[in-house]
Amino acid sequence: MTLVYSTEIGRIKSEAPKAERPKGDGIVRIQRQTSGRKGKGVCIITGLNLDDKGIMSLASELKRRSGCGGSVKDGIIEIQGDNRDQLKQMLEQKGFKVKLAGG
Repeated sequence: MTLVYSTEIGRIKSEAPKAERPKGDGIVRIQRQTSGRKGKGVCIITGLNLDDKGIMSLASELKRRSGCGGSVKDGIIEIQGDNRDQLKQMLEQKGFKVKLAGG
């Protein structure tokens, strides 16, 4: 049984355990995806073994160097447009092992 309310402090909110991101296998995968985006393509970059701050800085550098927008969601970088070859080249210069996944 858990405590939900106390007369001294009021409602007690239980903190949900933070979901842990799965660790990659050392290979960064770049995949092109259009599903659920009204035909607009994005490049999905997964498998990065970086913390949140590192992923945010890498995403901002990739967006700046490729000249397009994007976002970070749950440790996955989304870059707008089909720039897979350019993104692969940039990530390999940073020392990552990169594979192009999907069609």
